[in-house]
Amino acid sequence: MNMVSRNTITTDDFRAAILRHLTYELGKDASHAAVEDWRMALSFAVRDQIVDSWFAATRKTYDAGAKRVYYLSMEFLIGRLLKDGIINLRLLDQAREAMQALGQDFDTVLADEPDAALGNGGLGRLAACFLESLSTLGCPAYGYGIRYEHGLFRQSFVDGRQMEAPETWLLQRHPWEFERPESRYRIGFGGEVSTKAGKTIWTPADSVDAEAYDTPVIGWQGRWANTLRLWSAVASDGPFDLDSFNRGDFAGAARPEALARTISRVLYPDDTTEQGKELRLKQEYFLTSAALKDILRRFDSEHDDIGKLPGKVAIQLNDTHPAIAGPELVRILHDERGLPFEEAMKMAQACLSYTNHTLLPEALESWPEGLFGKLLPRHLQIVDRIDDAHAKANPSRTLSARSDHQVKMGELSFIMAHKVNGVSALHTELMKTTVFSEFHRLHPDRIINQTNGVTPRRWLLSCNPRLSGLITDTIGEGWVDDLEQLKGIEPHISDAGWLERYAAAKRDNKADLANWMAKTTGVKVDPAMMFDVQIKRLHEYKRQHLNILEAIAHWQEIKANPSADWTPRLKIFAGKAAPGYFFAKDIIRLINDVAKVLNADTDTRDVLQVAFLPNYNVTLAERLIPAADLSEQISTAGKEASGTGNMKFALNGALTVGTLDGANVEIRDHVGADNFFLFGMTADKVEERRLIPDHAAQAIAADPRLGAALKAIRDGVFSPDEPGRYHNITDNLTGPDYFLVASDFTDYYRAQREVDAAFKDKTHWMTMAALNTARSGWFSSDRTITDYMSQIWDAKSLRDS
Repeated sequence: MNMVSRNTITTDDFRAAILRHLTYELGKDASHAAVEDWRMALSFAVRDQIVDSWFAATRKTYDAGAKRVYYLSMEFLIGRLLKDGIINLRLLDQAREAMQALGQDFDTVLADEPDAALGNGGLGRLAACFLESLSTLGCPAYGYGIRYEHGLFRQSFVDGRQMEAPETWLLQRHPWEFERPESRYRIGFGGEVSTKAGKTIWTPADSVDAEAYDTPVIGWQGRWANTLRLWSAVASDGPFDLDSFNRGDFAGAARPEALARTISRVLYPDDTTEQGKELRLKQEYFLTSAALKDILRRFDSEHDDIGKLPGKVAIQLNDTHPAIAGPELVRILHDERGLPFEEAMKMAQACLSYTNHTLLPEALESWPEGLFGKLLPRHLQIVDRIDDAHAKANPSRTLSARSDHQVKMGELSFIMAHKVNGVSALHTELMKTTVFSEFHRLHPDRIINQTNGVTPRRWLLSCNPRLSGLITDTIGEGWVDDLEQLKGIEPHISDAGWLERYAAAKRDNKADLANWMAKTTGVKVDPAMMFDVQIKRLHEYKRQHLNILEAIAHWQEIKANPSADWTPRLKIFAGKAAPGYFFAKDIIRLINDVAKVLNADTDTRDVLQVAFLPNYNVTLAERLIPAADLSEQISTAGKEASGTGNMKFALNGALTVGTLDGANVEIRDHVGADNFFLFGMTADKVEERRLIPDHAAQAIAADPRLGAALKAIRDGVFSPDEPGRYHNITDNLTGPDYFLVASDFTDYYRAQREVDAAFKDKTHWMTMAALNTARSGWFSSDRTITDYMSQIWDAKSLRDS
């Protein structure tokens, strides 16, 4: 049974293409080629097929004079691209057969590809899903980001502590990108602002150049390809100072290049220092300015009337990181192109739209006005003029993007966008009543909802071939680009034979994961255990500490009654903490310390184990999600904007234990309340609970299990060499506990015992799991992008034109 039908290229032709690239692109003889050589040759052969679609899509866009969508994001967590391209081109059979004919193991070659280190979490994975859906739908689009040399960091553990090392994904040649030396733009910083003949002139003191690297993004069936353009920073005046070099100052000669490359070296530099803050603001301006210069160059190549810009250009700001796009576009239109300020501002607003991803005030970026003015003096002036114009148009309000000596990027994004969207129904409504309540009253039509989605090509078809194969056998392959067709499997769920095939796919996925864990981490687990998975960025609001606290309490209960009929469970964690986020790093270490104790306990380890898998990335997610039985979506209600991991888990048949937060609300509505384990306070109850001064103490007093678990941590049960190691965590949970771990603990513990009971009935559990798959079709990023196209961008598909 083939996962998808075949592309028309023959296996022999594909094999010949691979050998041609091995010989003439890589200069290797087949008898002496290493796995990396075969992977590169296969990648180039696949890329050949992608480029044809890419060029055709570009020509069609120019011929149609079509409006383009430009998606600006600090992250594009694209993962491995080789299998993604093979799947979307429908070349899986030919690629596998060709590599087999060449004496190579196809899966080993695929596994050699490093993950592109271009993101950290949901923000970047969403951007990657959106690019793939834009291509699948045939909407002309560019993604703009930064070509990070090292991404975030490679995570490992030493004595349970997170250790950070550079993510060296670009040490190997990246076969998917094309360098574009002709697309190079100078980006300035600092300097002075002057006026000459009534015209404002910004003269930067320093500059770097942005060089473009293009990666084609192929859609399903290879019918359209868009571009991910990433910027790399290089010194404006060449790679090194020859005079310094000739004087023997070799380090000084290379300093300009080293300082320039710093901008595109690391994702999210630690901004707990002034230097870190400055670098991060430089990165954001670097990305945004280069993108806007490129967008306008492309527009000018087709149109001679700048007034047409909003009809040809839609620019989406993915969170506040590219918020400087508003002032920068106004600066270019007003200072450089001579438009009156008010006209430039209106034109920029008509082009720009903004996606908000957080209700956390600290995550709505703001910059000290001193730093902002030092790096971007003209933009600070423009921010003030934007505020003045907004206040003049809305005289009854005193809303401002610059206040309290800060430049507030959330407020700036809102003012400069014609549409502002949330990413789940709950999140969007909370935006209207919390972070943007005053703006919403002023602009009641500006905020709209666009619930996130995930691409079914990567997150079901590719990562879970056993399940996707069963689905295709049952209803055909039309579901791959029309995910709502998954409803067609629901009538089959009551068939015992079909449900056994569904269960067998899950069992085999779990066995694969268990074997991989044993081989790579030394952790040996029984695949028959419930695989309970929480994989996401480490943050207090995501409440990984609630999860491990429940594990401790459950372990204590098992210890007290070891002969009871317990449901065997493996708790799997993965995710990175920001280098300067010490509380989150303490949570990681606590989880690892708890795992060390529980996994060594001969009384309990057959029914409860814990594993924290290092260096979470897209590839690890592709292993974990198809094997998961239970999906942990336990954020404090009102704090998670949406989530996309929750959608991937449900699509792949994991049941959710979760709060009514983010897209959990919509997942529960779609899959059915009976197929979702709900716990915890609602967002309004959370706000009420916080008003109680001793809410944590009350919760601890009311639940002896919670008190005992906290006492075990405080007494050093999991850190006997340093009993006070986790006093920051216990002091927080017994004191302010802003994210209400203690207050939600009792209901969470109840829900987990409900999960245990349900898992014992295998037929019922698998029925619920299969219903999650059947009813998750609405969570396709194709649906999300279709709505963006019609409701925000006014963009059309050219795929079938």
